[in-house]
This record gives sequence, C-alpha cells and structure tokens, in this order.
Amino acid sequence: MEIIEMFLEEFDREAAIIRKMLKRIPNDKYDWKPRPKSMSIRCIATHIAELPGWVTMGLTTGGLDFANNLFESAAMTNTTELLAYFEKNFADGRKLLAAASEDVLHQKWTLSNGDAIFMTNTKADVIRVSICQITQHRVQLGMLLQSLNITMPGSYAPGANEMEFELQEQE
Repeated sequence: MEIIEMFLEEFDREAAIIRKMLKRIPNDKYDWKPRPKSMSIRCIATHIAELPGWVTMGLTTGGLDFANNLFESAAMTNTTELLAYFEKNFADGRKLLAAASEDVLHQKWTLSNGDAIFMTNTKADVIRVSICQITQHRVQLGMLLQSLNITMPGSYAPGANEMEFELQEQE
C-alpha cells in the first residue's frame, strides 16, 4: 500500500468520527470551559475543524513562518458553521492529498517563527502530525462534552453510549 493511500484511509476514518462529535456540540455551550485557564469548546472545536487545512498547507507550501503569517482562527458561532468549515477544510485537504505524488511527501517543510526553527520535517510528517493532532484534540473535546453530560459516539467501534444517543435522536 502506498503512503498516500494509507493517509487517505486514516484521514477519512478520522473525519467520520469528527463529524459525529462536532454534531453533538450544543450551540449554547461554545464558550463553556471547565476552568478559567482552560480552552473553551469553541477554541478546541474550531481548531479541530481547521486542522485538515494543515494537510493542504503541508502539500502546497515549504513551511509556515509565524513571524510572516499571522494566523487567526475563524470565528465559529454555531455547529452548522463549524461543520461547514470542517467539511471545506477536509475536502480541500483530501482532494490535494489524493492528487499528490509520493515524491512530494519526501520534500522538506519547516515550521518557524522568524529565525527560530521549531521543526523541519518531510511533508509526509506534516500530514501525519496533522492527523494525529485531529485525534488528540478530538479526545480533548470529548472530555469537555462528557463534562457537560453529553453522550459521546464510539470512535473506532460502537461506543457504550452510542445506542443511547441514537435513541435520544429518534425521540
């Protein structure tokens, strides 16, 4: 199996899980956080929705220099907007990944802030890290939603609460 094919399978699998989780965010809980210094649901969910865009950035650029590229997250105010933002970033990243050549994955990509180099890796590593970040932040979001007594979907197999959620949606 080629590397791109493996990335596409994992990207698709994570996207399916993310969709189920993002749909469960109540519109009135976007600013909720468990402690004052914690990130809000809005912050984590928006970051999850933008992370597929790192696949696009990894494939189309030689790096990201924070000193020259100020990044601001989109301002999500509801779950419909959030899902649309995720779907756009996912579709763009997936399309470019599916069309990429294996040779591109071996090219170098650098993350920096001016003269400070944080990392120089291959574009394949950027894609792998992006997918891993999606998973990591999905877990964080799950913990926040569980703190609000919101039933979580199963990730890689049906979860214990999956049937309960499906019954709630049918009522």
